[in-house]
Amino acid sequence: MKKTVFDIAGRRVHLYLAEEAGRPLVVLNEYASDGSSVVRELHSSGAPDANVACVGGLDWDGDMTPWECPPLTPRDTPCTGRADAYLDLVTSKILPAARDAVFGVPAFVALAGYSLAGLFALYAAHRCDAFDRVASMSGSLWFPGFADWVRAHDFVKAPERIYLSLGDVEERSRHPLLKTVRKNTEAVVEHWRSRGLDVRWELNPGNHFKDVVTRTARGIAAVLR
Repeated sequence: MKKTVFDIAGRRVHLYLAEEAGRPLVVLNEYASDGSSVVRELHSSGAPDANVACVGGLDWDGDMTPWECPPLTPRDTPCTGRADAYLDLVTSKILPAARDAVFGVPAFVALAGYSLAGLFALYAAHRCDAFDRVASMSGSLWFPGFADWVRAHDFVKAPERIYLSLGDVEERSRHPLLKTVRKNTEAVVEHWRSRGLDVRWELNPGNHFKDVVTRTARGIAAVLR
C-alpha cells in the first residue's frame, strides 16, 4: 500500500492510500505507532480496501479526554480534557488534508481508536458531523461521568454504524473506576440500540493489553463492511 506522511500542529499523520478511488477514509488515533501493523492486519484479514490516516504524536491524556480526570494511580499523569481542541484540529486541518491526498471522494469517513482513543471516537461522534461510522476498541468508558454524558447528549449526526469491543477480563480490576468499564459500555450500547442505531458489540478474550493490533483491525473491518 502506498503511504504519504505529513505533519500538522505537531501531530504526524501516516496516510495509507487505498488502491481504488472512492474508498472509505478511516482516521485512527494511535498511542505510539505509525499504524502500519494495523494496516497489514487489515490486508491479511481480507478487510475491505480503505484509506487509513493514522495520527500520532498525540498528547494522549489531553487530546483523547473530554474533561479533566485525576491520575488513576500516583504514578499516572492526569487527564487534562482537551478533546474539543484536538477535535477541532482534526476536522479543520487533518481531515481536509487527508481528503485532499486520497484518490477520489471517500465513500464515507470513519473514526477509530483503542483505549482512550476509543473513548475519544465516541465523544467526537457526539460533538460533530464529520464521521459516518465509529469504532471504539477497548474504549475507556470507565472515564468518570462519560456514560451519563452519553445518555444526556444526542449525536450531532447519528453514525450509520458503531462498533465497540472489550477484553472479557477488563472489568476484573481492583480500581473502582476501571472495574466499571463493562457496565458502562453495555449501558451506552443499550442506550444507542434503544434509539434504533446499528451498534455492534463484542467481547474478546483477554485483558486490555491483549491482541491490540488484531482487535483494532477487527473493529475497523466491522465498520468498513
